[in-house]
Amino acid sequence: MSNKGKAPSESAVEQNVYKVFPNDLNSKYTVFGGLVMGLCDRTALIVAERHSGAPCVTAAVDSLNFVAPARAGDTLIIKAAANRSWRSSMEIGVHVAAENSYTGESRHVVSAYLTFVALSDDGEPKSVTPVAPQTAVEKRRFKDAGLRRQQRLENRKVQNR
Repeated sequence: MSNKGKAPSESAVEQNVYKVFPNDLNSKYTVFGGLVMGLCDRTALIVAERHSGAPCVTAAVDSLNFVAPARAGDTLIIKAAANRSWRSSMEIGVHVAAENSYTGESRHVVSAYLTFVALSDDGEPKSVTPVAPQTAVEKRRFKDAGLRRQQRLENRKVQNR
C-alpha cells in the first residue's frame, strides 16, 4: 500500500466459486435470486474488510442487476473489487458469471454495487484508506462510483422529506 491509498487489486476477490445444485433453484429452474444476492454481499464484504482492515457492514445496495439466468450445474464465479472509498464508506463492485464446468463457456449473470461502512471496536464508523486506482478500468470505476454516490445522496434527501 502506498501512502496515497490502496490499489483495488490489493483487496480484490478474483474468484469466489459456488457450484449450483438443484436445491439452489427457484420454480422456473433458474438460480434463486436471493442466493446470488447473498453471495454478492458476502464476497463484497471480504473486499471491504480487506481494504479497510476493519469489520464492515452493508450500508446500501445501489443496484443488483440480473442480466442472464444461471441454472443447475453451472458454476458461479464471483469477482469483486473496491471502486472508491470516502471517509468511512466504500463502494464495492461485484461481477457474477455462470460457467459451464464441462465446456468452459461463461456468461455474465449479475452486476452489483454495494456500499459498506467500516466500524471501530466500539461499533462507530471508522476512517478507511483511500482507493488508489492504477489501471484505466479502475480509474473509470472510481469516477463512476463518485457519480453513483452523488445519486445516493440525492435519493436520501428525497426520501427524508
